Amino acid sequence: MDKDNNVIKPFGTLTPALRKAVDNIKQAILESQLRATKYANSVELSLYYGIGHYISDNSRDGYWGKGALHQISEQLHKDLPGLRGFSETNMRYMRIFYEAWQPAFTALRNSSATADELQEPQEIDTTELLPTNRQPVAGEITHFNIAEFLSLSFTHHIEILSKAKDMPSRLFYIHIAIASKWSKNMLRDALKADLYHHQGQLPNNFSKTVPTSQALKAIQMFKDEYLLDFMNVEELGERDKEDIDERVIEQAIIHNVKNFIMTFRKDFTFVGNQYHLEKFGHELFPDLLFFNRELAALVCVELKHGDFKPSYLGQLSAYLKVLDDTVKKPFENPSIGLILCKSADKTFVEYLIQDYDRPMGVATYKSKDDILKILPPAEELEKLLDGEDKKEE
Repeated sequence: MDKDNNVIKPFGTLTPALRKAVDNIKQAILESQLRATKYANSVELSLYYGIGHYISDNSRDGYWGKGALHQISEQLHKDLPGLRGFSETNMRYMRIFYEAWQPAFTALRNSSATADELQEPQEIDTTELLPTNRQPVAGEITHFNIAEFLSLSFTHHIEILSKAKDMPSRLFYIHIAIASKWSKNMLRDALKADLYHHQGQLPNNFSKTVPTSQALKAIQMFKDEYLLDFMNVEELGERDKEDIDERVIEQAIIHNVKNFIMTFRKDFTFVGNQYHLEKFGHELFPDLLFFNRELAALVCVELKHGDFKPSYLGQLSAYLKVLDDTVKKPFENPSIGLILCKSADKTFVEYLIQDYDRPMGVATYKSKDDILKILPPAEELEKLLDGEDKKEE
């Protein structure tokens, strides 16, 4: 008989160390099952995090010996018939889960915990995640939301950890999976498409309002800012610049619709401006209406000369509803709306737009006149050019 308790014995006999490990994990499982089902997902994640912590501490340095997780898993299923989720593979995932998030949660605890509170637990702590009920302070975790983290299933977390390799991308997928109520397969599609690195900066609610594949296309289709360099308000009439309104901008776009479509990228077809809609005796006139072949959807563009206003979202939502009810073909996807205004606070827009159930985005634009404003005066440009010429000589 091998006197070393840390060496795994043949024929599945547990060493005292592994027997203690089985008992500790079993006790943690039984205790977690007693907690309120209202917090089932949070409790499960905290359980897995705590077990992952325990496994990491005892398996990485070889203390348990080779093949320990396989033996522990088999014994757990013997001791707790019908137990699910504790295969050798899943326990490896628990270790991955703990090791991936441990620095983040340690940072949270360190900001308020005493030295005694930071000592390694003697037994498995299945509540390590649960007491963390505040947002991190500046410099800890960017845009971290503990409520979203605890609302996401363990299988979703593992999908994210397997594909997203840095903190910003992981937090992005956690947020969008919760906000969009994605299934595991929908999340997997987004990870496969590398949505994080292909997302536009356009404030939008596409992931919440249309299927994942359609949302990915829409996010990549629209930009957050458009340069309408073919449009110069100096040439739009004799009126003062302050009097230039949406209709004047609209007419400039109509006269340059080919350039506008090229600015919007390919696959856009112009349908009309001031497109007439009617419902229950009420007439509506969206500014510009396009059809996009790639999205297989109508695209309604509302032009606004000034800053973004919350009321614009309600107006656009009404246009989209009537378009879907009266114009959209049965084989087409839901109509998409875009507000195009001079300026917008993206954070504020993103906050508001999530409450709407029609796919919409808000972008800004710059005209030739705007570009000229930020360029140095012609005299200075000439001096700069003269200076460059002299250098070349």
